Amino acid sequence: MEPTTLVQVIYYVATSLDGYIATPDGGVEWLPIPDREGEDYGYAEFYASVDAVLMGRSTYEKSLEFGEWVYPGKPCWVFSRQQIDINQPDVTLTSCSPGEVVAELEARQFKRAWLVGGGQLASSFRAHGLISEYIITIIPTILGKGIPLFTSSDRVEKLKLVDTQTFEDGLIALRYVQVPNG
Repeated sequence: MEPTTLVQVIYYVATSLDGYIATPDGGVEWLPIPDREGEDYGYAEFYASVDAVLMGRSTYEKSLEFGEWVYPGKPCWVFSRQQIDINQPDVTLTSCSPGEVVAELEARQFKRAWLVGGGQLASSFRAHGLISEYIITIIPTILGKGIPLFTSSDRVEKLKLVDTQTFEDGLIALRYVQVPNG
């Protein structure tokens, strides 16, 4: 039986056409930068809709390379088995399981959490049936290799497409929700 939670965990992510979220070394320079050309791909609206941010250590470390903290005003949990320095306000380092963190989010009465990444963390949330929505933007780029959208799993999950959005530069945003008992 799947866990039932009050918190919606949304895996909101961009992927190359061949299913990679980053280059083998974690590079994301191939991604379009929202607002550079006056298009934010729905990012501002999405960001305003979430109460918390969840990410893995590698994603956290990559986000620090952008200078200014890119997730302001939102409590953030960084999943890591290693001790790392955290200097941003509202950022918590955790070695807890995804289920334990979701329980903490529920206790704090959060409704929506953004699962930023990466692929291993998303796979862990997915393995526990904790992702309620997938918003996957396909970037018309083929990387050939890199960090996959998900790591291997035996779990079959049925999803229902509930929205699509296309952009002039060829990006396609797909929004899926879990099919009950899928």
